[in-house]
Amino acid sequence: MIEVKGLAKTFGQFTAVAGVSFEVREGETFAMLGPNGSGKSTILKSIAGLQRPTEGTITIGGVNALKAPLAARKLISYLPQRVGFHDCLTAHEVLEFYCRLRKLPISRIDDVVHSSEFNFNGFSEKRVSELSGGMKQKLGLAIACLADAPVLLLDEPTVSLDPAGAIAFRKFLKKLKEKGKTIVFTSHVLADVEMLADRVAILVDGKLTAVLPIEELRQQIADRDRSLEEIYLEYASAA
Repeated sequence: MIEVKGLAKTFGQFTAVAGVSFEVREGETFAMLGPNGSGKSTILKSIAGLQRPTEGTITIGGVNALKAPLAARKLISYLPQRVGFHDCLTAHEVLEFYCRLRKLPISRIDDVVHSSEFNFNGFSEKRVSELSGGMKQKLGLAIACLADAPVLLLDEPTVSLDPAGAIAFRKFLKKLKEKGKTIVFTSHVLADVEMLADRVAILVDGKLTAVLPIEELRQQIADRDRSLEEIYLEYASAA
């Protein structure tokens, strides 16, 4: 579904991403694991078409995302790491704005808000200024689901969620996976990676050090009596 080849991004003298290549299969949940500054968000923004890479190619559903960006964007929905909305608008008004922006029927709001898979807890009529950080994150996820796109790109999706919210999010993501969605998410929360991912890309200083099936990563943890954190640090030190 997604093919990234030789992706590089520089900002002046700084190299954020250095020659990264990987594929994401249709219906797969693919995690990019790494600390802040490892290049995760830069890669995701490049796939989403929010910034143009210095080098490399990106293909989404057979569409060259650099040559046909509008066609590629129709296949994806994107949740940034930090979501921000106008404080004076209600959550419902924010959703309506994004429906109009993506030329979607307003009925999609009810489909998402009242879905058994996504519980808004009745806060859609509250103003953004009244929402907690976790509620704003849920609103951002709802916006990402409006288009019902086949590919979902999520940048640190649980960053503002409390433990209960993170558990609910994981259940929600599993339901999307059951529907056949292709999901790519970035994280430094190891629990999210271990519970949700089919495969894991390990990133260190803008370089891809490994892409492993989650079963292989779990086996390494079991065989070597190491935590996921320790396994990651071993890959980091070897990069």
